[in-house]
Amino acid sequence: MNTVYMFLAFFKEGGIVMYFMLAIAVVVLAVAAERFIVISRAGGLNSRKLMEDVLGRVRQGDVAAARNVSRMSSAPAARVAEGILLAAGEDAAALQAAADDAAILALAPLSRRLSQLNVLANVATLLGLLGTISGLITAFSAVGAADPSQRSAFMAAGISTALNATAFGLMIAIPTLVIQGFLVGKVERIAEQVDEMSIRLGQALLHMPAGRGAGHLTPMHGAKGATLTPATATAPRGGVQ
Repeated sequence: MNTVYMFLAFFKEGGIVMYFMLAIAVVVLAVAAERFIVISRAGGLNSRKLMEDVLGRVRQGDVAAARNVSRMSSAPAARVAEGILLAAGEDAAALQAAADDAAILALAPLSRRLSQLNVLANVATLLGLLGTISGLITAFSAVGAADPSQRSAFMAAGISTALNATAFGLMIAIPTLVIQGFLVGKVERIAEQVDEMSIRLGQALLHMPAGRGAGHLTPMHGAKGATLTPATATAPRGGVQ
């Protein structure tokens, strides 16, 4: 209970800006929880097994079976695979365009609202700074306006408001930025799986026995090292960079 009373006293001494920062903290928790659930569901699906199953069907020349496999999963990589398979039989440029379109549709829901966490962290910091300035104004105003016997009390109250507001703002901003970085990292790992799927599936389709097409299929999110030609297309060593 002492901890609760100490926090309540800390909160009360921080001034009115503490209530605004508390509201921001509640919003941060809601956004972070919702994003964590959505991203974890997408990242928890076994994209590696899906990729091998789809590629196995394509290498056998059974594109219809590969489509059925991709439709059985809700993973972003499966959505990209389905988009590419719909363009099976086209050249590399058409496959790339299909992969790009499918990746945008699959990854956009995962990165939604992540940028808002950074904005909320900055607002919490600025509100803490506002509370600091407000507290210092109160403290220095008391020096000239208050009764000499009360100057020390007003000075202490003003400084307490300034420090508590700054501390509370940082207590919200720092974890918010950490959470944002964690969630962004999970989205980037899913994007790497999407890139790998687009490159390897594009190569497999271009080298099907009855396939046709030539050209260069580039990764959509920064993967490097995969150049497709009709006879010499190879996957990048070590996966997606």
